[in-house]
Amino acid sequence: MQSQVISFSVHELLRKHWWLLALVARVGFIVLGLCCCLLLFYLLSCKPVSHGSQQSLLWSGGATTKEGFMALLQEREDSHRRYINSLTKQIAQLKEALQERTQQLQESLDKAKTNGILPLGLESLHKTPTQSDLKEFFRSQLNQAEVNLGVKLPNEYAVIPFDTFTLQRVYQLERGLTRHPEERPVRKDRRDELIGTVESALHVLNGPHQHTDNTRRKHTYSPSDFIEGLARTERDRGSVYELTFKGKGPQDFTQLVLFRPFGPVMKVKSESVDTRSMLINIIVPLSKRPDAFRQFINNFREVCIQQDGRVHLTVVYFGRDQIEQVKAMLDQTTRETRFRSFTLIQLNEEFSRGRGLEVGARAWRRSHNVLLFFCDVDILFTSDFLTSCRLNTEPGKKVYYPVLFSQYNPAIVYSNHTLLPSVKQQLVMRKETGFWRDFGFGMTCQYRLDFINIGGFDRNIKGWGLEDVHLYRKYLHSKLMVIRSPSRGLFHLWHEKTCADELPPDKYKMCMQTKAMSEASHGQLGELIFKRERNARSSTNNEVLEI
Repeated sequence: MQSQVISFSVHELLRKHWWLLALVARVGFIVLGLCCCLLLFYLLSCKPVSHGSQQSLLWSGGATTKEGFMALLQEREDSHRRYINSLTKQIAQLKEALQERTQQLQESLDKAKTNGILPLGLESLHKTPTQSDLKEFFRSQLNQAEVNLGVKLPNEYAVIPFDTFTLQRVYQLERGLTRHPEERPVRKDRRDELIGTVESALHVLNGPHQHTDNTRRKHTYSPSDFIEGLARTERDRGSVYELTFKGKGPQDFTQLVLFRPFGPVMKVKSESVDTRSMLINIIVPLSKRPDAFRQFINNFREVCIQQDGRVHLTVVYFGRDQIEQVKAMLDQTTRETRFRSFTLIQLNEEFSRGRGLEVGARAWRRSHNVLLFFCDVDILFTSDFLTSCRLNTEPGKKVYYPVLFSQYNPAIVYSNHTLLPSVKQQLVMRKETGFWRDFGFGMTCQYRLDFINIGGFDRNIKGWGLEDVHLYRKYLHSKLMVIRSPSRGLFHLWHEKTCADELPPDKYKMCMQTKAMSEASHGQLGELIFKRERNARSSTNNEVLEI
């Protein structure tokens, strides 16, 4: 009886003072809205000026006349006017969203008043949010996203790949209806997003607090210093951008990581990276195929010896058949280029790609932790890819799994040509010439100690396939960050693929699927089939007419 009296007294007290609670709620909403608007103005005022076209990122020099200065001032005035119009539009959208949210909360309060219950959290409506609260929210989003540290993922399908972009192009795996390996021209909304991100990065890099070391000469960055960027969006966290700029020297780079937690973009870190001492040990498992190795060594001489110079080549050869031809090509390269950083390991075993890469990685006898690039003999890469390999890999933190561009059969692609174009002329990224090999995980960059600590390859796997997927899953289950993105400097050259009948069913299926996908595009294969069908009908009709 006493508890019923107390309950009745509480309800009576709440009923009499409900108007006071509603007034406090309304005042709280108004204060919250004002604080959000003020904070928005403050954050937007720190945003660099965003121009409407991609050409605004390029330097315009030589305007020294009066007319040139007047044109420059007019351009700047138009830019500010567009910026103000953009801010006005954003403020109107935020006001509309705030009013809608306020109406929803008011309806919830009215419903609670009708039912005679007090909503949970109403006691905190009098608290005014501060800038530190907003920063704390952004920081919590950053800590949950995969930016500074890798997160454990259940399988390869949970990986969110990065988009690779430059000032002119975007290379992405999720191609939608366009199904193009690259997006050019870039959609306006996407272009504005990426250009705004690059401008924000330049604002940070050229800011007064970027270089605290007075003994170091400050470098002024321009859009022409931008090399390449990686971008991806986690649906419940935000967008992360990793931007690479040229440094003062040819092997000096500056990397900047930005994070947009569904709000204003925020700086995560900025650091200078010196790649001069980053040696890459390229490991190639091989069995026979001297013609493919000759093509590989020609590309190696041009890219690694003549252009880069900071590489070591390890060839793991299975068997004795045709090994003398491989030795002769390496000796010839040494004589003609004076490059001696080779290691040739011969194994009297059945070919196993995983076994060869494992032996090559563990054969390194120098003291420092070397960067490994697992490569196949039918791969062609550029010096830009070697730079990406160095910048997207970090010992104990990051491994790089690029998605390479795989060629279709040149005999089908260039069937209307009298002569096939050269190999370099065939390296064009179009949907008619090839596709992103997003199901392959064989070409990868990681540091040797990370590879050994993760356990290396599964040594029970023999022959073709699956060993790279197992290693990939090991990294996903670790705390290392996996950088998965399309690479514009890594190509898989087409070659005839043979699937042995003695392969296990799962491997044979994978081999046949790869063979089918690598032959030609969907449209090209359909054209070949329908062409044969048409020719068959034509010959049948001719026979009927003759009869």
